[in-house]
Amino acid sequence: MGPRIGSNRRWVALVAGLAMLTGAALASPADAGRGGGDQREPVRFATFNASLNRFSAGALATELSAPGSAQPDVIAEIIQRTRPEVVLINEFDYDADDVALDGFQQNYLSVPHGGADPIEYPYRYAAPSNTGVQSGRDLDKDGAIGGPGDAFGFGFFEGQFAFAVYSMHPIDTAGVRTFQNFLWKDMPGALLPVDPDTGESFYDDGDLEIFRLSSKNHVDVPIEIGNKTVHFLVSHPTPPVFDGPEDRNGTRNHDEIRFWADYVGPGASQGSYIYDDNGNYGGLKPGSMFVIAGDQNSDPNDGDSIPGSAQLLLDNPRVNTKVTPSSLGGTEQSALQGNANTLHLSDPAFDTADFFDGFPPAPFGGAPGNLRADYVLPSKQLRINDAGVFWPEESDPLFGLVGTFPFPSSDHRLVWVDVSHGGFE
Repeated sequence: MGPRIGSNRRWVALVAGLAMLTGAALASPADAGRGGGDQREPVRFATFNASLNRFSAGALATELSAPGSAQPDVIAEIIQRTRPEVVLINEFDYDADDVALDGFQQNYLSVPHGGADPIEYPYRYAAPSNTGVQSGRDLDKDGAIGGPGDAFGFGFFEGQFAFAVYSMHPIDTAGVRTFQNFLWKDMPGALLPVDPDTGESFYDDGDLEIFRLSSKNHVDVPIEIGNKTVHFLVSHPTPPVFDGPEDRNGTRNHDEIRFWADYVGPGASQGSYIYDDNGNYGGLKPGSMFVIAGDQNSDPNDGDSIPGSAQLLLDNPRVNTKVTPSSLGGTEQSALQGNANTLHLSDPAFDTADFFDGFPPAPFGGAPGNLRADYVLPSKQLRINDAGVFWPEESDPLFGLVGTFPFPSSDHRLVWVDVSHGGFE
């Protein structure tokens, strides 16, 4: 099954113009100092793990086929308040007919919520996901074949927990590269898990001959902004938990993050081993502009990921990290919730996910606390003009959009970065 693109192409010219004009109509401090959407102004890229995943195939498509569903309403308002021009939505169930992809635009993003103006994305993209795709092997080693643990990515049906891209700028569909079928064993120096009791590989040779690296998909989506192209490198690595002492999810999370680090270089040779789903080898062409985005499920200092995993991107010499997206709400909630948060090393202002546990911190029980899990990382050719995490304080009228557990929207927060490069002219 190939990539899917939104269907309303007749509206492209009109809607694209209207979308640019709506950029100034914000009811959020996130847009302070930003221009009105002209291509000479900074362009806002964002990522949002919106928890728009459901528990049966087709359920999300059915829900988004009509307006008025409570959680999608709130997700849409958050996007309308922050107004990214290009946004990745993680945990957005895939359907091959684009019903959910188009329905979210028509019935939610195009509808005003809470006083926020509608927002239009004439260009939309979704790709198949490894989640729920059965391997035919006992990958979780529970003695039975089948179920979400034996899929190439954990999922109860094909396409659960997938992702989608919405853009005000044209997507070069012919230039999209997907890496759904890239095998984990084909990454040089891969951290393939080892059974600590035996010292042997957790996966046997038969497993490794078919085991795909990406738990969902890794996709290079070229976005045409003016006369320039920015490669939107999107993914959603597996959480580094829900496994055993072999740390099979932790090692996979590390290598899923490493994939983009190798893909962007520096130097063409670093990504020379990479092949896409069309059989083309090589990483990103040197000198290309990019923005890496997604829920990486890895905090630089805290949580359960393998130490140094997030730094594979943060310390990459091609990545611009001069400005770290932050919020006042993250700091406030860390202090109010306490528990595991009291042991954290990372600045809570940089947190992007509210993993409130309500129990004593690990290793004594409970969850890892609030973490920086979601990233928008531009290449160094792109200047960062501003950045933020949509996480208002409790005194802010918009706090109700994020709330506390049980969340009205998601346990993750939208992260945005404004970038510019010679006016994108």
